[in-house]
Amino acid sequence: MSESKPLQPPPASAAPARVVIDWVEPEIDGGRFPIKRTVGESVEVRAALHADGHELLAALLRHRAASAPEWNQVRMRELGNDRWSAVFEIATLEPHEYTVEAWIDRFRTWRRGLKKKIEAEQDVSVELLIGAELVRQAGRRVPQQRAQDAAQLETWAAELGAKAGAIEPRIRLALDPRLEALVDRHAERRGLAQYGLILRVTVDRAKARCSAWYELFPRSCADDPKRHGTFKDLERRLPYIAGMGFDVLYLPPIHPIGRTNRKGRNNAEIAEPDDVGSPWAIGAIEGGHKSIHPQLGTLEDFKHLLARARDYRLEVALDLAFQCSADHPYVREHPEWFRSRPDGSIQYAENPPKKYQDIYPPDFECDAWRELWHELASVVQFWIDQGVRIFRVDNPHTKPYAFWEWLIGAAKQRYPELIFLSEAFTRPQVMVRLAKLGFTQSYTYFTWRNTKRELTDYLTELTQTEVREYFRPNLWPNTPDILPEHLQYGGRPAFIARLVLAATLGANYGIYGPAFELCENRALTPGREEYLDSEKYQLRHWNLDGEGSLKDIITRVNRARRENPALQTQRGLEFHSIDNDHLIAYSKCSPDQSNIVLVIVNLDFHNTQSGWLELPLEKLGLDPQQAFQVHELLGDGHFFWHGPRNYVQLDPHIMPAHIFRVRRRLRTERDFDYFL
Repeated sequence: MSESKPLQPPPASAAPARVVIDWVEPEIDGGRFPIKRTVGESVEVRAALHADGHELLAALLRHRAASAPEWNQVRMRELGNDRWSAVFEIATLEPHEYTVEAWIDRFRTWRRGLKKKIEAEQDVSVELLIGAELVRQAGRRVPQQRAQDAAQLETWAAELGAKAGAIEPRIRLALDPRLEALVDRHAERRGLAQYGLILRVTVDRAKARCSAWYELFPRSCADDPKRHGTFKDLERRLPYIAGMGFDVLYLPPIHPIGRTNRKGRNNAEIAEPDDVGSPWAIGAIEGGHKSIHPQLGTLEDFKHLLARARDYRLEVALDLAFQCSADHPYVREHPEWFRSRPDGSIQYAENPPKKYQDIYPPDFECDAWRELWHELASVVQFWIDQGVRIFRVDNPHTKPYAFWEWLIGAAKQRYPELIFLSEAFTRPQVMVRLAKLGFTQSYTYFTWRNTKRELTDYLTELTQTEVREYFRPNLWPNTPDILPEHLQYGGRPAFIARLVLAATLGANYGIYGPAFELCENRALTPGREEYLDSEKYQLRHWNLDGEGSLKDIITRVNRARRENPALQTQRGLEFHSIDNDHLIAYSKCSPDQSNIVLVIVNLDFHNTQSGWLELPLEKLGLDPQQAFQVHELLGDGHFFWHGPRNYVQLDPHIMPAHIFRVRRRLRTERDFDYFL
């Protein structure tokens, strides 16, 4: 029998850490992507921390802004079952980082054992000597600039280790919170465990978190229905838009429109001589993506529009559509940027059976892709130089992921205030990938979520799962491309209900107007979501003072959003039980729990519906034994409710929704009641 070989000796390096750090949250794809926050928001970090044995642990959340040379530290608190948590605030508009570290807390472990022996009335004289040594060691770790701490610790160590005199004062000192706090400040971190990743936060300005978008075509803003609108016409429309409470004015492409293969009215393949074409067929003899359609005005006119919009607290968002008409200068000057067909023609855009003969998509994988990418980035830079800071990106899912990660990352590094809205109505995994790659906000499937179950499941996914850490939904009831079936047949109640849902379920929402507020519901053909006489292909004249306009209701909804912090975040959403599947009920709470908004919507646009609503009063901070007040923000009524169960009824032809601010009942020193 051969002699066995000895096992390898332990490593010569420092003793390995005993603490294990697992399941750090939020963490997206193993740290591959950052989470998102806006200035003023907080990040709650959770982790699973455990070690062999029974000693107590201590843990720190470390965080810093990208420009900060030093880390900030926050003590993590134990939640139970080895879960720990801490929170840090985002104070500056720049990327942030965070990570976790933990160690065996010898001092707190000693104190815990001391308390148990005292409670068992055992002799603790030796334990006090052990504690004295731990305090003395803490004093030796004090840096020179904190000499006062060192002196205090040495004094307390001597008192704890005194062998003469009564033991009770020594016990009181051992249990004194001041001693624990000072030792903790200079804690021994032997065997420190550090999480292996530095996790990142993309930080945006507040408008990324909460915004109300209004989309319109400038060319339809003229007073004369036969005249092409201009930027100056749009300036006269600004008080109307701002008066409804919107803060982002989104314009479809404002560039010259191609004439070759121009689409006619209602997407006709043959255009008449006076047809204006689709703004998304970008480029003509007058220029391309860095040019203004001559009938809209000049570049100076556009810059003047930006300035006037700011006077009304409106910010202009531009459409970023990386596609070209056959007449675009890129096609003539750089044919290598496009995909050629066997017959020598350039491949136009298709989504079978749809054909877009007026649009050529660039080939992002062509041999000259670097030059193409650089030129498209220069388009973004050009409009940034003019003062644009918000871009709605058309069909980003048809361009490479790597392109967007590079472009948005480079742009936001220089201009952190930029906002990019992803218009990607496509497969879920593609939509979330674009959000992870850097898009600030994202269109959603809200437009096609109609039933109580569909809305509840979808918004729960967006607001209460990991998705909320990187995907900011922007909810749209309609767009120039989408006239959903419920708006075609639901009448005015459908428009109001979908407005309320979009504006209160999400903190970011938008409408395509004036089609929306004027309840435009004429479809091109039954069963299709395309508008008849679509503004995408022709000028439209809108009577803004027409009977039945939703202007006043939109104004009230946006006022409710502006005055209630609960509606300014996608967090804090909770759905509530109501015994009628045609009624949906939910509340939103502000981060500090001081503001509660309750929303109830009738999803049946034709019939009155009623039901009993169940509210979790204690969870909402309401006393179940006290009456509470709900203030109707759409109609300005005040109602007293009692207990968790209350009756509601909504006639869609009067108003299909309630937006209530819930007011807690408080009592003053003079014994008067009032409501917060």
